[in-house]
Amino acid sequence: MERTKILIADDEEINRDILKFIFEEQYETIEAADGEEVIERIEEYKDSLAVIFLDLMMPKKTGFEVLSYMSEKGYIEFLPVIVITAEATAESDEKVYNYGAMDIVYKPFAPRVIMRRTMNIIDLFAYKADIEEKLQERTKELVDSQEKLKKNNEFLINALSSVVEFRSSESGEHIQRVKYFTQILLKYFMRNFPEYGITGDQSVHIVNASALHDLGKIAIPDNILMKPGKLTKQEFEEMKKHTIYGCDLLEKFKQEDDEFYQYCYDICRYHHERYDGGGYPEGLKGEEIPIWAQIVSLADVFDALVSKRVYKNAYATDTAIRMIEEGECGEFSPKILECFDLAKVEFGRVVELNEGFSFF
Repeated sequence: MERTKILIADDEEINRDILKFIFEEQYETIEAADGEEVIERIEEYKDSLAVIFLDLMMPKKTGFEVLSYMSEKGYIEFLPVIVITAEATAESDEKVYNYGAMDIVYKPFAPRVIMRRTMNIIDLFAYKADIEEKLQERTKELVDSQEKLKKNNEFLINALSSVVEFRSSESGEHIQRVKYFTQILLKYFMRNFPEYGITGDQSVHIVNASALHDLGKIAIPDNILMKPGKLTKQEFEEMKKHTIYGCDLLEKFKQEDDEFYQYCYDICRYHHERYDGGGYPEGLKGEEIPIWAQIVSLADVFDALVSKRVYKNAYATDTAIRMIEEGECGEFSPKILECFDLAKVEFGRVVELNEGFSFF
């Protein structure tokens, strides 16, 4: 809305008439004779006011009380106030400026001076409003662009990880279930262990990065990857290298200071590490293993247990839960097991539904 009005607030009619005469050719003037009336006029015309002339000494409410009201309401941020007063003291001037008034003019008025100072303030606020509007538009454009990029990245991640599943003949739902299990575990982990400092944005990155945990299987020979029976020791050693191969592939797409890349790398490399040091490829122990890799590790193990694979049938949900809790699949962090205990009902529902999911 165009700001075409000026509010003149003074209990002396002569002062209102002088200011009205100065500005009536450029602006529609609105008058108020006491503090309560000023507030009523502000509420009525706040979207069309270009400036407010405010006397300090008025009946019912003083100019200071009006300024306090405007400050509390946040109006002072977009409604410029010029205080008019007959008495000047350092204390009152400082108080006026602390409330957010833009200027102080002293009676009697010098028409040309007050006109110039007022127009400068109006122009300044108009420029500020224009800049803020453009900034909001630019911010929205950036947010929309980031959202589009996030969706494109997620599509590419899911497409790439689906190639791995296609080669290994695993269910196409595996990626989405691991993401969902990771999301559930993160929810409880963030709630119960805030000292790790995982934020909402970071959790989104971790969930999306979990889709690439088995990226390195692209480099595993078919006769090993799709073997229906138990792997030989030599074949298993080759299979274990998928954690390294995946990181080698990720290195080709590395960007400097890329937080998402680091989650992808850590999850890809360390999701087979175990809390007691019995995992691979590096035999890391305890907190040496990045916490997001530990979380994805449990999500991956659970889904592997309850899913049918070329080399095994699916375990029942209760059996899979017991196997994890009793350490039959390697040792997990007590903290993550605590979250798993809280999450296992939700895990079970996913298994029962047996359908794909799309998240974030």
